[in-house]
Amino acid sequence: MIIVHRFHIEPTKEQEQKLFQTLELCRQLYNTALKQREICYRQRGKSPSCTAQKNELPAFKKEFPEYQQVNAQVLQDCLQRLDHAFQRFFAGLAGYPHYKDRNHYRSFTYPQADKQDHFKKIGHIYLPKIGHVKMKAHFEFDPAKVSRINVKYHGGKWYVNLTSEIQESEGVDVVNKVGIDVGLFTFAALSDGTKIDNPKYFRQSEKKLARLQRRLSRKKKGSNNRGKAKAKVTRLHDKIANQRKDFLHKISHGIVQKYDWIAVEDLSVKNMMKNHHFSKSIADAGWGKFISYIEYKAKKFGKVLVKVPPAGTSQTCVCGHPVPKDLGVRIHQCPHCGLTADRDVVSAMVILQRAN
Repeated sequence: MIIVHRFHIEPTKEQEQKLFQTLELCRQLYNTALKQREICYRQRGKSPSCTAQKNELPAFKKEFPEYQQVNAQVLQDCLQRLDHAFQRFFAGLAGYPHYKDRNHYRSFTYPQADKQDHFKKIGHIYLPKIGHVKMKAHFEFDPAKVSRINVKYHGGKWYVNLTSEIQESEGVDVVNKVGIDVGLFTFAALSDGTKIDNPKYFRQSEKKLARLQRRLSRKKKGSNNRGKAKAKVTRLHDKIANQRKDFLHKISHGIVQKYDWIAVEDLSVKNMMKNHHFSKSIADAGWGKFISYIEYKAKKFGKVLVKVPPAGTSQTCVCGHPVPKDLGVRIHQCPHCGLTADRDVVSAMVILQRAN
């Protein structure tokens, strides 16, 4: 199973200069390789392959000595990134690759991190051609399992994304089962009656965000003041995202630790976001990320996750009879079996029943 851990790094001023230089040189290489592909296609009707462009790197570095300061694997990955963009374009999954400006090339990657020990110095990560950079690892991970290191500059800060492959645990004996219904009034209701409140982090900061965005819109493009205003908007977005991410990690971890067999709805969050009345609230809740966190943690700890069709779970009783109700009706009352309970808890019970 592939997982990615993200940690904040704190480079020195000298290291940060090298990081920015690496980003800029990679950006220029990306644009140069894209231009070469376009020229060759116009002249010969065929673009050079990724392998062919990689083979030209030694000669390219002799012609432009500044590229000697960038790790060879990082340069190769830059060309691989361009090739991946073309593959997605030809597959109809994305638009035609664009030339990158400084605001749209913010990361580079060491693709073969398992070939070198990057964690010899405690509290640091070794980045070839950059040095040992201070890293804030807020939880433990296995350095030996890290196969790929992505370095990213975002919101005025530097991060590393560490890709690792871990073994899935063997299945555990199923003792505790649970169904989970996600919602907007209550973030999640469990079939055993547990209810988890919706923290609504975006809604809490919405007015402040709107105020900062208005200030940004009034700043002159290209000015230092506009850059500062944009940084404030980015920092608030990051704060909201980090609050939500922390909440979802803690809740999903608690559920996977407590239950052995977990049933959820197979939601199409992308389609649900098309409802403009609820799109902000749905995005704020983070249902898709919540379920994906449960999914990978269930694999990690040998638990079972089952997804069921969502149609009608809120309009059906556990006895099997339909019980139609508007969204404003929060109590489920079944005229057939007499069950009276919180509608979200009943939905979770129906989800568990369907999974069984």
